[in-house]
Amino acid sequence: MSARIFSPAKTAMQSGKAKTGHWVLEFDAEKPKKIDPLMGYTSSGDMKSQIRLTFETREEAVAYAEREGIAFRVQEPKEAKRRQISYSDNFRYDRRTPWTH
Repeated sequence: MSARIFSPAKTAMQSGKAKTGHWVLEFDAEKPKKIDPLMGYTSSGDMKSQIRLTFETREEAVAYAEREGIAFRVQEPKEAKRRQISYSDNFRYDRRTPWTH
């Protein structure tokens, strides 16, 4: 039984950073998922893959995994590279590239 500890990134539908400051412990799948031949549903007999524990800090998640004897790996969050752009730059007369739709 192994798990991964990570801080979830914002979804594509979010413009802000709400619901991203916490840390999550998820168990890795022990059994492969199988496809039902009749309906095409994906199913698994692995119940631990459904467990998702949330923690306020990374240290709390690591302490829980160590206390319970769970092998874990920590994935550090990647910082988003933001480019500062201005709306008025779209209409500058000295643009480097022509403005097209």
